[in-house]
Amino acid sequence: MLKDNFNRVHDYLRISLTDKCNLRCSYCNPVDLPRGYFTNTTKMSSEEIDIIAGVFVQLGVKKIRLTGGEPLVRKDAKEIIQRLSKYPVELVITTNGVFVHEFIESFQQAGIHSVNVSLDTLKRKKNLSITRRDEFDRIKQNIDLLLKNNFHVKINTVIMKGVNEAEIPDFVGWTKDQPVHVRFIEFMPFAGNQWSNEKVFSHSAMLELISSKYGFIKLPSEKHDTAKKYFVPGHKGTFATISTMSQPFCGSCNRMRLTTDGKMKNCLFSNNEVDILGALRSGLDIVPLIRQCVWNKKEGLGGQLSPAYEKIDATKLENRSMINIGG
Repeated sequence: MLKDNFNRVHDYLRISLTDKCNLRCSYCNPVDLPRGYFTNTTKMSSEEIDIIAGVFVQLGVKKIRLTGGEPLVRKDAKEIIQRLSKYPVELVITTNGVFVHEFIESFQQAGIHSVNVSLDTLKRKKNLSITRRDEFDRIKQNIDLLLKNNFHVKINTVIMKGVNEAEIPDFVGWTKDQPVHVRFIEFMPFAGNQWSNEKVFSHSAMLELISSKYGFIKLPSEKHDTAKKYFVPGHKGTFATISTMSQPFCGSCNRMRLTTDGKMKNCLFSNNEVDILGALRSGLDIVPLIRQCVWNKKEGLGGQLSPAYEKIDATKLENRSMINIGG
């Protein structure tokens, strides 16, 4: 069992398979990265991911999420999925949806039942503007394909004031006839994504906007939920808010992250990392490193952010870009 200094048990590991992506969303993938930024990164091999994941499972991990970048652009993604399927954990994945049609059978064979798909707008032209790639139709087709094959589909929607907050009711409307589970995510600060508090559309503002069109009911929360979940009576799907900025949920956090270059982060916003891959390649026991990393976790928001997001100075944050951390 992995516990931190605040007695929080950590049993959920998020593994970034790659820091590459076929899309170029500005809130995740900075436009000013230096040439060769991605190609110069030392990455974990499929075997190393397998070994490290196995150690985490021995230490009590019950859920593993594969992330990126876009995890499905990695050439050996199917092999990694197959390798990790042998562990007694809930295996899930977050993807932008573009290549899902090539992986349906791999997901099914690995026992993946839940897939998160990132989609920030229901409008094709706006999607092109946000992602800088014209893949909207393929993404929607693949969401339909997942639903047809009985996957539990969550839609991750980053809400940015002045960009897409007006579409929130449209996303809720999508849940009427389709069993999709939309998660509205408050815009968070990372290196290079030009975050400012004026761009945050808060949890309360989201609910106020939704209530102008729909009556809804709150669903019960589970112990480690990051999302506050709701449903509109008569709708097949649900919606939720992830209020990282306006109402942080650090007190029940059970998450750890492993970047594609094998660094362990105990919080999405932490500025400290532990080189698990380097230790493994040197023949060292990585268990003490993992335990110490978890133990050193700050009480909230990586010890860097103010719980009052209006007071955050994003220029002073020490962290990677989102694409280089893993979602």
